[in-house]
Amino acid sequence: MKKIFLCATLCALSLISNADEGMWMLNHIDEKTAEAMKSLGLQLTPDQLYSTEHASLKDCVVDFGDFCSGVVVSPDGLVFTNHHCGYGAIQKLSTPEDDILTNGFVARSRKEERPAEGLFVKFLLRTEECTGRIMRALNKVYEEHPNESTAELDKQYTDSIMSAAEREFRDANPGLNCMVRAYYENNAFYVSYYKVYRDIRLVFTATETMGKFGGDTDNWMWPRQTCDFSVFRIYADKNGEPASYNPKNVPLRLKNYARIAMDGYQNGDFCMTVGYPGSTSRYMSSWGIDERVNAINVSTIQVRGKKQEVWKKFMDADRTVGIKYASKWASSSNYWKNSIGMNKAIADLGVIKQKQQLEDKIRGWYNGRKDLKNRFEDMFGKLEQAYGKRRNDVYAAGFFSETFMRGIELYRVAHMLNTMPQDADSTEADLVRSRMEAFFKDYDAKLDEATMAALLKNYREQVKERRYWPDCYNTIDSLYGGDETAYAHDVFSKTICTSLDGVDKLLADSTLRDTDLGLLYADDIPTKMQEISGRNRDASTTIDFNEHLLTQALLEMDQETPHYSDANFTMRLSYGYIQDYTANGTHHQYYTNAQSLLDKAAKQDEIEDYKLEDDIISLMNKGDWGRYADRTTGDMHLCFLSNNDITGGNSGSPMFNGKGELLGLAFDGNWDAMSGDISFDNNLQRCIGVDVRYMLFVIDKWGKAKNLIKELKVK
Repeated sequence: MKKIFLCATLCALSLISNADEGMWMLNHIDEKTAEAMKSLGLQLTPDQLYSTEHASLKDCVVDFGDFCSGVVVSPDGLVFTNHHCGYGAIQKLSTPEDDILTNGFVARSRKEERPAEGLFVKFLLRTEECTGRIMRALNKVYEEHPNESTAELDKQYTDSIMSAAEREFRDANPGLNCMVRAYYENNAFYVSYYKVYRDIRLVFTATETMGKFGGDTDNWMWPRQTCDFSVFRIYADKNGEPASYNPKNVPLRLKNYARIAMDGYQNGDFCMTVGYPGSTSRYMSSWGIDERVNAINVSTIQVRGKKQEVWKKFMDADRTVGIKYASKWASSSNYWKNSIGMNKAIADLGVIKQKQQLEDKIRGWYNGRKDLKNRFEDMFGKLEQAYGKRRNDVYAAGFFSETFMRGIELYRVAHMLNTMPQDADSTEADLVRSRMEAFFKDYDAKLDEATMAALLKNYREQVKERRYWPDCYNTIDSLYGGDETAYAHDVFSKTICTSLDGVDKLLADSTLRDTDLGLLYADDIPTKMQEISGRNRDASTTIDFNEHLLTQALLEMDQETPHYSDANFTMRLSYGYIQDYTANGTHHQYYTNAQSLLDKAAKQDEIEDYKLEDDIISLMNKGDWGRYADRTTGDMHLCFLSNNDITGGNSGSPMFNGKGELLGLAFDGNWDAMSGDISFDNNLQRCIGVDVRYMLFVIDKWGKAKNLIKELKVK
């Protein structure tokens, strides 16, 4: 059986849709699309947005560490990204004696810039379609296995075929990073070629109170006043090629970089965002959305809520612990609140009902044609049955993963030691020790013990069926009378897994594996997780294939309507305009100003997230904005709204005006439309950006970094 592929359909799709919805590939902008963007205010041609022949806007935008985006803003490799994107690097460079996380950091010369170990940026060179290459390999598999289901063959072979293609592309392009990604639910495939630079250095960060202003209180909310940016620099060897950190490396020289817009914006002005959105699921069926809400998000919300209660007590009590866990907390709480908002928005906006109505429309479309009915008739029934079959397992797997693999950190150490071969050579042992050394730098055993006690108790309460419990509960019940706290205390007081010294003991004496309580605790956790996941393997295979069919049906039914692919952390463009909005009877202005920051700072005795240092408050009260004031309002604009379509991974994405000049950096979405990863709401969904003029004001007036202002050539 040959897979039906919609190549002609997909290639024919233009990008004209609601201008505010869509994450579009830059190399697929046709004449009609260019005309649509031009009508909104874009002054650049498609060739100026994306080209492999000469410099284009894509060359200014970087993948920042495979988790965020960034933009090059000077000919000497200076990069702007969000504060929360640089947060991990800033945290690693901080110590109680030199707490740059709290105090901020300014490099007044190149020599003062600090290497951010492990950080990298990637420049996209080009993206090419490779659908034919992948489909030929899959069709060969179908011919070799004529009696097996297409769904099972897809599940079994697609990833390995993509990996094999990646290896071929890398062999043919030495020195480049080549990544093959699936689009349109495995209906199309593209390869992207990147150049990766790994010598990245911190140049500037404001205080944590500014970079995270509003904290968890304001996260995903509007209005915002967060000064969410940090500055790094890319270094290369003397020939401008990627190189590991070396004091002799030099700043990367670039001909193309983003110019800064000082003229600002008004409501209705053109705005586009270019970056690396991570993951969306807008083609997902109604049953898939229901599973996301009720069987997946609930574990993220519930377990992380419990974990963060424990963490906060320890972090507030000891600044050293606070620094160690700052980045972990930020990551955990971000997705915790995201899941809460997503579930609320899906319910409030009736997203599942909207998807069911679309599915009814698809049924009506294929019922009128025999050839289509034969292809698509069974998919809805199979989806409903398969999702129902795996519901309990997915629910348990979510709680299991959040508790044992993400929640209790001891597992990470114990699992690495458990899986290290007993006859490991010195190279393998050194690698394990190196990883453990990095882990223990940001680890506190007392905090983790309290987390274990709380989460073990919580898991028992939330997942009632014993078939989902790991072996540690047998030990807890038989030897500790069901007391999780007593068990956790015994494990942590006797295990070697809580310090680097303990790891060294095991590396010297492998017989400790047989008796160490931490190693015994972790021993069956991966097996139990595989057991839970394996129980619904057939259902998952059925779901994957029929979600793929559902996407095919939608694309065929709406051939005249352009459809973008779900985000998959490849470069995308979204376009629209600066726009305010109204939700629940409240009108939200399209920008915030300095006074709104001062109003919140006045509440800092009541709300810890609104704390600001006195010198910053004094600077804002002074009101001397100079060239950074908005020319229309005379105000200091802090953050602003556009209707550009973004998601996680877009953090740090440059927001450009119609001339391709930098207006600011995207850093968040709004609470009223947190269902955006599943379904885009044209009326409510907004992208929140930090104004580049606010960033420059902080660099100049707070940081007094005249060297950077001069380098940026601010007019």
